[in-house]
Amino acid sequence: MTTHPKMTINGQDVDTANHLTVTNPANGDVLGTAPDAGMAELDAAIAAARAAFPKWRATPYAERQAVVAKAGEVISANMEELSRSLTLEQGKPAEQAQGEIGGAAAWCAATARLELPVFVLEDEPGHRIETHHVPIGVVGSISPWNFPVMLSVWKIAHAILAGNTMVLKPSPFTPLTVLRLGELLRGVIPDGVLNIITGGDALGPMMTSHPGFDKISFTGSSATGRRVMESAAPTLKRVTLELGGNDAAIVMPDVNVPEAAEKVFWAAFANSGQVCIASKRAYVHDSIYDQFKTAITEIAKNVPMGDGSKQGTALGPINNKPQYERVKGLIADCEANGYAMEQGYQPEESNGYFIPVTIVDNPPENSRIVVEEQFGPVLPLLKWNDEADVIARANDSQYGLGGTIWTNDYEAALRIAPQLETGSVWINEAMAVHPHAAFGGHKQSGLGAENGVDGLLEYTNTQTITVRRPVAA
Repeated sequence: MTTHPKMTINGQDVDTANHLTVTNPANGDVLGTAPDAGMAELDAAIAAARAAFPKWRATPYAERQAVVAKAGEVISANMEELSRSLTLEQGKPAEQAQGEIGGAAAWCAATARLELPVFVLEDEPGHRIETHHVPIGVVGSISPWNFPVMLSVWKIAHAILAGNTMVLKPSPFTPLTVLRLGELLRGVIPDGVLNIITGGDALGPMMTSHPGFDKISFTGSSATGRRVMESAAPTLKRVTLELGGNDAAIVMPDVNVPEAAEKVFWAAFANSGQVCIASKRAYVHDSIYDQFKTAITEIAKNVPMGDGSKQGTALGPINNKPQYERVKGLIADCEANGYAMEQGYQPEESNGYFIPVTIVDNPPENSRIVVEEQFGPVLPLLKWNDEADVIARANDSQYGLGGTIWTNDYEAALRIAPQLETGSVWINEAMAVHPHAAFGGHKQSGLGAENGVDGLLEYTNTQTITVRRPVAA
């Protein structure tokens, strides 16, 4: 059975003459089609958002909070439908899809409790200075295919809470669930405040260069992020860019090896490694390296990979063919250079984009699998024995999104953490994002922040108001 959801523009169904075909990455089956929007539909969506902006900006903040909270309730009430759709088009196992939908609902609830700060800089009898944060205007948002619902909600909740209106474009690989979300939120979010359009590769550049947008919020690769920034420059659009990562996991010699191997495994391979903040390089102290390699390889051989809709599946496929071919290319490079590798569970499906979990044994620091972001189920293990050296190696990257430290020596962990050139550092946990904690990257991992008050402020301009008044004699 195929599905054909429509775009949401000004609260109405909108279709197009041309359509995108959406397939199941686990087996190649056609799931449905999505509209393939062009400039006419983009112009209409921007016009709807622009027309809705004055009224939405003037809506009391408490009412905007209530709308965001209600959106979370709608997501939660439709979890079964949305998570089933998400598994089919993205590939992630059913339980993880439910976690994404539940997380999106919880994110709305938590974001709705945020308050926009007003800074009183001076309050004297004859003079007062206040800095306020006012909405920017119409936001163009582009969300990725690895967490299409959660990362769309990160943008929606903060942008509209701050008083902006939005045009959102999900990835052409995973448009169906987000389009359905747009349908469900009609009548909850006022017409024109949230517009959702879909399209192929041409639509993104149309958005980032369009003079009708006041801000672009983009989540995706660093290479595309650079093009987004360049495209936005002529009109000086505000930009928030959440980009790639090559997160280092530092495993200290005092860990419980089987326990640490299990945790690092999931830090690296959750969602089959298709997470910007997945551990993509694991630096393991040489005193425990062999034991750790054996432990994590054994886990890899026993974690089931397959169709996410089937019970018992823990890891799904790569979401799309271009990424599948890229990860295969990295493995082929390892083979061509003679790097020792161990591969895990072999999925039975033959038509899906499946790559077994692959552990690469201590490749050179300048190898592609260490330097590049793999965004798939491949992890290089690297030896270290000097703390200053491992910190330098972890920092020797164009990326700076996140990192992890695994140890029972908390003094050492808190000594190392501030030296890592990343936006987030997790000690004895991984990917522990929180709706009230700022999330953003250093270096080429992005600009700005998402989540928490910092993320809310990304969707505002500052406005300082000063008052000079007479002082009574």
